[in-house]
Amino acid sequence: MNLWNQWYRCVHYFQPACSRSRTFLYLVLVLVGFSIRVECAGVTSFIRAVFLNPVLYKGFLHFFNYSTSLDLPYLMQTWHRMVHRMLPVLRVGEYDVYVADGLKVAKEGKKMPGVKKLHQSSENNSKASYIMGHSFQALALLVCTAGGHVAAVPLASRIHEGLVWFPGDRRSLLDKLAAMFLETVSQNSRLALLVADAYYASRKMIRPLLQEGHQLLTRVRKNAVAYLEPAPSKTVRRGRPKKYGKKVKLRNYFEQLGKFTQALSPVYGETKTPIWHRTEDLLWRPIGRLVRFVWVIHPTRGKMILMCTDRSIDPLKLIEAYGYRFKIEVGFRSAIHGIGSYAYHFWMKDMKPIRRNEGNQYLHRKPDSYRNAVKRKIEAYHRFVQLGCVAQGLLQYLSLAYGKEVWAQFRSWLRTMNTNNPPSELVVSYALRSSLFEFLMNSPQDHKLKKIISENMTIQQMKEYQMAA
Repeated sequence: MNLWNQWYRCVHYFQPACSRSRTFLYLVLVLVGFSIRVECAGVTSFIRAVFLNPVLYKGFLHFFNYSTSLDLPYLMQTWHRMVHRMLPVLRVGEYDVYVADGLKVAKEGKKMPGVKKLHQSSENNSKASYIMGHSFQALALLVCTAGGHVAAVPLASRIHEGLVWFPGDRRSLLDKLAAMFLETVSQNSRLALLVADAYYASRKMIRPLLQEGHQLLTRVRKNAVAYLEPAPSKTVRRGRPKKYGKKVKLRNYFEQLGKFTQALSPVYGETKTPIWHRTEDLLWRPIGRLVRFVWVIHPTRGKMILMCTDRSIDPLKLIEAYGYRFKIEVGFRSAIHGIGSYAYHFWMKDMKPIRRNEGNQYLHRKPDSYRNAVKRKIEAYHRFVQLGCVAQGLLQYLSLAYGKEVWAQFRSWLRTMNTNNPPSELVVSYALRSSLFEFLMNSPQDHKLKKIISENMTIQQMKEYQMAA
């Protein structure tokens, strides 16, 4: 029962983002559905999971597709502030640690705006090299517990590819992610360290962050080059002094094993694994300034080169922070297969069907009515995904803050169950589902969450739910 009280205590802070009470009602029901449903079948699964009256189906569709009373940017900012209040944020020096990555979601709908042919580079044989789908970029905040458990709480996820709104639009995925990151952290006065993979090691990504005082930690490709600082000239010559010294290939540093330092791996899950690392501050030409490079040799994972724009951070801290980048991949798996954050099924009736293997959709020659309809549908996708991110973050909060109580309410079995560790989002979802009837029976009559759920459940479905419980 306490789990639902803590859950609604957090959800109540989203009420100012809804200009109508009816909108907040649907917001609560959607989050409840995300939290306890056992299937990823779009809006229909919300009706089945909470045993709601089927007449609410059209209301859910209107909430996602047409409602203008939900302020999504304000909701995202509120969620960001809540995560900072609810959970201890992982910090490296003076920086809060964020992680970012891209995600490709397969969609077969021929009347879904933004769907295009996408390439997937993966070593997994079950993933096709080319799919039709939506290209997302996601941002998460790393949080930790006193026991050292770290999780990536999703903050935002947006479609950044597939639509061209005006001619001459030269914005790349890097530009769009940098804008989304700066918009997210703009309401917070604390500095941030963004951790990303090698794709984001670019001038377009680094310069906007440095202008606001934030830093970037990425992996760089092994064929990357850098420059030594120019040697001071002994004689005065005409012209501009040299800005760059000798050009060096970064991968050649692995051949100088004598200059590497041995240490125990700081990566989570590794306590007695030795690694070898080396640190140098070199000039990186894309941004024209000194950055810190860290060469790492792992006995089983091979070689890697890290780059950080802050040269004051200890190299072992950088290795540890980059190791947590995989947490966002774990979050993607839970969002897709458990929460169903990307299982939206919204089509645009008046849209021209997309052909197989089609690329970007150009809208600058379309009439305003068509452009507005496409924009409204994209907002519906973003609204669905954002609420899925919030629901997943709430499950992570209950896992990290009330883990013992979650295990007590988990009335099932897992082969790898370890009650000493924080439960997964799946376990929290099972605990909430099993304790929902107890909450509805024992909570006060004036409890707002109880009124929202019970007033929209049918009597027959409540009886069936009671018998099943």
